[in-house]
Amino acid sequence: MEIRRVGSQPSAKGPAEWFTGTVRIDPLFQAPDPARVSGASVTFEPGARTAWHTHPLGQTLIVTAGCGWVQREGGPIEEIRPGDVVWFSPGEKHWHGATPTTAMTHIAIQEKKDGKVVDWMEQVSDEQYRAEK
Repeated sequence: MEIRRVGSQPSAKGPAEWFTGTVRIDPLFQAPDPARVSGASVTFEPGARTAWHTHPLGQTLIVTAGCGWVQREGGPIEEIRPGDVVWFSPGEKHWHGATPTTAMTHIAIQEKKDGKVVDWMEQVSDEQYRAEK
């Protein structure tokens, strides 16, 4: 058994290559091998969002605060709120983040495949982000 105490892992700023706007990543857990799962709490300030990306084994988001948006490639922008759980299938191109006026926090859970949890792609343009929901 292992207990990770609150504050025992430092917060990190979301890198500009992967995010638009102000994003804080608070690591929660990374299971040791042979387990593959990891999780983090991610907070997006208003207007902040991820770049387009995929996950080799999929991703689960659990919204804990605020109001956000998610979109899979070719689909509409969907609103997400606290208590909502979002599943992205393996290889599904998507993005997620806050709305233009409200911050959003979610717990992101994903698994490693061949040492990798995410494949980052191009930034979500302002036009894509502000497209009619």
